[in-house]
Parts: sequence; structure tokens; C-alpha cells
Amino acid sequence: MTTLYVLDVPENATVPVVAAQDPQVSVGRVGPYFEIRSAGPIVVDRRATGCRHAVWYSAVAGVARDSRIVQHDKDALRVEPA
Repeated sequence: MTTLYVLDVPENATVPVVAAQDPQVSVGRVGPYFEIRSAGPIVVDRRATGCRHAVWYSAVAGVARDSRIVQHDKDALRVEPA
């Protein structure tokens, strides 16, 4: 299971919203974090979130042990199963 954690602060609020547009992605909560999960890859388009670059690059709080970030640039965030 691919899992991404994003801190629940107003600046990051659109990241899980955009991620959840993929029907294979589920968004839940773990403490103060959004937990974004999928059986496959998680892909979030930065422009769709409306995040400015500084917020975008600081949005990731962590990934699960069985996941890895393979892209995190000005265009997208892509997390895949390890």
C-alpha cells in the first residue's frame, strides 16, 4: 500500500483534495496529518492544488515504509510502492 502523509494545515488543504480525485486513492486522518493511500501510485499535480512553490516543497510530512517518492518537482508529486 502506497501511503503519503501531509500535515493538516490550511496551506496544504488542497493536496489531499486533488489526490482524492483519483478513484483509487483514499484520504483519511492520522493525528494532525492527512493520510493519503492507494494500492498503486499516488500522483498529485502541483498546478491543480494551487500551491505556491515554497508550500509545495514543504507539504510532505512523510511516507510509509513501503512507499517512496519518485518525483517531487515543480510539476508533480509521485509516490510509488517501494
